[in-house]
Amino acid sequence: MANRSSICELCGSEDGVVLVELPMSDASEEQSVYLCANCNTQIDSNDLDETHFNCLNDSMWSEVPAVKIMSYILWTRLGRQDMVEMMYLEEDELQVAKQIVEAEENKLVYKDANGVELKAGDSIVILKDLDVKGAGFTAKRGTTVTRIGLAPGDAGHVEGRVNGTKIFIKTEFIKKA
Repeated sequence: MANRSSICELCGSEDGVVLVELPMSDASEEQSVYLCANCNTQIDSNDLDETHFNCLNDSMWSEVPAVKIMSYILWTRLGRQDMVEMMYLEEDELQVAKQIVEAEENKLVYKDANGVELKAGDSIVILKDLDVKGAGFTAKRGTTVTRIGLAPGDAGHVEGRVNGTKIFIKTEFIKKA
């Protein structure tokens, strides 16, 4: 087997390879992944280029548990549930991967158009007329929506009831009441 530290364990690049710990780890090499500068930068910023991460098609089958766990996390971030379901992880690996994903989802910060943090149960005001797709009405500017919910895994949307219909609203079109 080749030296683990010489290439990125996700994409195979040799550029600026560094050892990166999984988000929840004991700082051991077994719970770390060797990543190139490109993968590391994208993962840190969470600005993932799905085309680049097509490399996960191969790395998700790695024999290195940390690489499989990182692949699971990245497929989840990319919204590729089809790929997540295709993966095989040992029970302990799957548990760690799910804990990391859950912790990341709980870290999302929802902000209105003014940058004010939103929480579940807040009231908001719609800032512009919004056509509600599939419902056949327009949510009017100035409408107050009470007891909003936060869209799971998407800090760019909240959910609430307008005209008795549950809708998702982009946070850029609302302000906290």
